[in-house]
Amino acid sequence: MGESSYKRLIDSDKKPAAVIWMLAWPAIIDQLFHTAVQYVDSAMVGSLGAVATAAVAANTSTIWLVNGTMYAIGTGFSVIAARNIGAGDYDVVKRVVHQAVLTVVALGIVVSTLLFAIGRKLPLWIGVEAQVVPDAQTYIRWIALSLPFTIAFMFFSNLLRSSGDTKSPMICNIVVNLSNVIGNFLLIFPTRILSIGELQWTMWGAGMGVRGAAISTAFANMLAGLIMTTIIVMKRTPVQIARSGSWKPDKPILGQVFRLATPLALERAMLSFGQITLTVIVTGIGTTALAAHHLAITAESITYMPVNGFSIAATTLVAQSLGAHRQDKARSFAVRCLLYGILLMSFTGFLMFVFSRQLMGFFTGDLGVIELGSRVLRIEAFAEPFFAMAIVGSGILRGSGDTRRPFAYSLLGMWIIRLLPAAILIFVFDLGLEAAWSCMVADLCVRGLLNLRRVMKNRWLAASQVQSPQ
Repeated sequence: MGESSYKRLIDSDKKPAAVIWMLAWPAIIDQLFHTAVQYVDSAMVGSLGAVATAAVAANTSTIWLVNGTMYAIGTGFSVIAARNIGAGDYDVVKRVVHQAVLTVVALGIVVSTLLFAIGRKLPLWIGVEAQVVPDAQTYIRWIALSLPFTIAFMFFSNLLRSSGDTKSPMICNIVVNLSNVIGNFLLIFPTRILSIGELQWTMWGAGMGVRGAAISTAFANMLAGLIMTTIIVMKRTPVQIARSGSWKPDKPILGQVFRLATPLALERAMLSFGQITLTVIVTGIGTTALAAHHLAITAESITYMPVNGFSIAATTLVAQSLGAHRQDKARSFAVRCLLYGILLMSFTGFLMFVFSRQLMGFFTGDLGVIELGSRVLRIEAFAEPFFAMAIVGSGILRGSGDTRRPFAYSLLGMWIIRLLPAAILIFVFDLGLEAAWSCMVADLCVRGLLNLRRVMKNRWLAASQVQSPQ
């Protein structure tokens, strides 16, 4: 079977809605399952108390910063691959995949080493309370050790999605997240008596607390990287790693990745630095506020993580359509993905508003944390449709190669609309966590409307920054 036998998504005889759902549903299931496991993970750590929760929360924004930056670079490779799959230029796709592999190796070594080195200082820089520091240091250093595998998973799963394969990353994520839950169950808690009805038995446990959660997460990350690497080597797809071809740095490919990924990486970094700054601001309110902030963010993820399925579908379909010079298809796919995302997130936002206390109660038994967290979740629920506009809208623009506008919108929203007012309201007027989350709502509304405006003006259809490398 030759390369010409690959069927592009845009060549499908299915209706646009069917093609979107074919791509989106595995990604939605993937994100829902990941969110469910994240819920269980947070609940297990949350059962240890506010200090343990704060130890994980202190590192969350930094992990987002690193992962977001790596994801941005991986997205650069996947957009170029999708564009050339749409154009039917599989020789260029092969070059893109080779450069992605080289980049995974280089970044895995460098970034892992740097994060491990600063792991001892990071909680002190953030300013957590003294009793939180030891567990926070342990957690981030274990995560740092697994980073090369995390980067491999990000890059290779994005490449597979760019070719239309969203099922393999979904299956991998399900297996890996189940292993994480089992690892947490065995490593976090001590040996104890479990019972179901009249049946009782002794369950072994390592009793390692936060260290156990860190080890389990690190192992799961390593497993994810190994599985995804095996898939992209063995499975026949347009992005399969080919043995033939050059393995030297390819300047035209890397140059395009740099141009695409830099605004996206800066956006992710700026958002993550903003989250770190907000964590520092919230830390000043107290440990209960920090725990509630972290768990509420985790609870909110059930509303927006599934919508990423439509963002992923939009990026792939827009990129392939523009690669084939089918602006009409790109526009049709974009509008439908945006509409589906808004409808889904409006519904999940409504559920979050109604069941806010139950969501928080799932993670912790601390009544103070539950009450505060449920209040901010109800505030945030009103921003969910606008958040969908931002998520799916930026996915559409990424597919066209327009990564600069979402960066500008995020810069404005995070630093001018969210953080500056939040700092003033908390430090000057001595208001609480609710004030910080109200500023978050304003940020998401503005960012969503700006992305919607950019998409509906259609300038992205003619402003593609992705050209065929020479």
